[in-house]
Amino acid sequence: MSYFERHVLETLIYLPMLAALILVFIPRPQKSLIQGISIASGLALLIMSLYAFIAFDYDGGARFQLQRSYPWLDQLGIAFALGIDGIAAPMVLLTGIVSLAGTIVAANIQRDNKDYYILLFLLIAGVYGTFVSMDLFFFFFFYELAIVPMYLLIGVWGSSSKFKDFDRPKEYGALKLVMMIVAASLLIWVVIIGIYVESGTGSFNIETIMATIDQPGRFSETFQSVMFLMTMVGFGLLAGMWPFHSWSPDGHVAAPTSVSMLHAGVLMKLGGFGIIRIGVMLLPDGLREWALLLFIIGTINVIYGAVSALAQHDLKYVIGYSSVSHMGYVFMGIASMTAVGLTGATLQMFAHGIMTALFFTIVGGIYERTHTRDTLVLNGLASKMKWGTAFFVIAGLASLGLPGLAGFVAELLVFIGAFQTQPILGALGVLGAAITAVYILRLVGRTFYGERDKKWDNLTDLTPREFIAATVLLVPLFYVGLYPQPLLRVIRPGVDAVLAGLGA
Repeated sequence: MSYFERHVLETLIYLPMLAALILVFIPRPQKSLIQGISIASGLALLIMSLYAFIAFDYDGGARFQLQRSYPWLDQLGIAFALGIDGIAAPMVLLTGIVSLAGTIVAANIQRDNKDYYILLFLLIAGVYGTFVSMDLFFFFFFYELAIVPMYLLIGVWGSSSKFKDFDRPKEYGALKLVMMIVAASLLIWVVIIGIYVESGTGSFNIETIMATIDQPGRFSETFQSVMFLMTMVGFGLLAGMWPFHSWSPDGHVAAPTSVSMLHAGVLMKLGGFGIIRIGVMLLPDGLREWALLLFIIGTINVIYGAVSALAQHDLKYVIGYSSVSHMGYVFMGIASMTAVGLTGATLQMFAHGIMTALFFTIVGGIYERTHTRDTLVLNGLASKMKWGTAFFVIAGLASLGLPGLAGFVAELLVFIGAFQTQPILGALGVLGAAITAVYILRLVGRTFYGERDKKWDNLTDLTPREFIAATVLLVPLFYVGLYPQPLLRVIRPGVDAVLAGLGA
């Protein structure tokens, strides 16, 4: 292993922190320099993420690769231990792609952009740290680091919404988001402490704990059942799990564009990833106990989210409820406990992260030009925003599962896994995909086509910066849809290792 490979994962954490530190010392009036350093840091993160993904040896046999470990608190068995498996590697790549696009779009922020970028980079560092941590203490630490900046990013730079019957202040969305996720964090922290004590290893290291799961007197079925339920609810809440989902659309609507991109693109994926990393890998008997419930909830997510999106008139609320629906496929894939279903769940997290970030990129551009997201007011925008329309339509087609785009491959794998284990619920999942097609096509027709209102005669198309950000997201959407094999090769050994722990 080269020096670069040995340190690539820690660099992914240190680099955004270093960028934030550098920005502290740059005078506020130098906005162009702040933007330049931030975008350059986003590009460096993408390059490092791509390197980590390519360096993962899917034929190497080792479950966790690119490992590094530094003792931190020996008395409690806590170490700064890093590594990635076949499930974490795509999430690292996803974070790099969305982070670059997000830093480019964030250049539209003019008020206190220095503070904005500092908080954004802390959030990004937390996301990377969560995906690559092999120590449960640092897993939780970075998980919290990814959440805390959200309150300020939304509460200070977000936008309030006024509807016919009620108002939604940005502070409401920020507070609701943080309160719900903090409540979930309490459950997760209890689970982590419980696993640490029950394992008897005196270590928070995931691999060390996994070695004790089948030992007599460790991790009883009752313990695993209770802990998995808490894990499912705790991480599921962050992933938009019904009925704890309502914070997510409200958070999307209040958040500035780049925060919405990172929120839906990667933060929600921490929820699905956490269920796999802690719930499935460390509490396999608990998954067997609650798999049917998780499957049912996932199916409700798919249909409820799609029907709710169908009823919305605010562009961000449509996409917010669409995210709730699409994360349901992740739950279904995990609950299937099959290789194809779990592979589909992982690929769905990647595909949805890209497509929803692309959605929010274009919606943000529309809002900055029109100062509204009301689809009852917006119409005929295609004649003025040709590139914006093209990118939005492609994201919509990926969302409804058009062959040739990443969403189709992911949903196909989930459906196959679902029909292998719960065919009735799998059929309902397909129904959810049909409803998705209805609201996406109706949304595109209502917003972009038809006769244009005269008030939109002066609209401009995407700026070069917005075009580049959208292209960064568009490329993997097509690449994975047309040739998913490189991603599937990396995911499969991670899935096989997880299933081996389940005895499947």
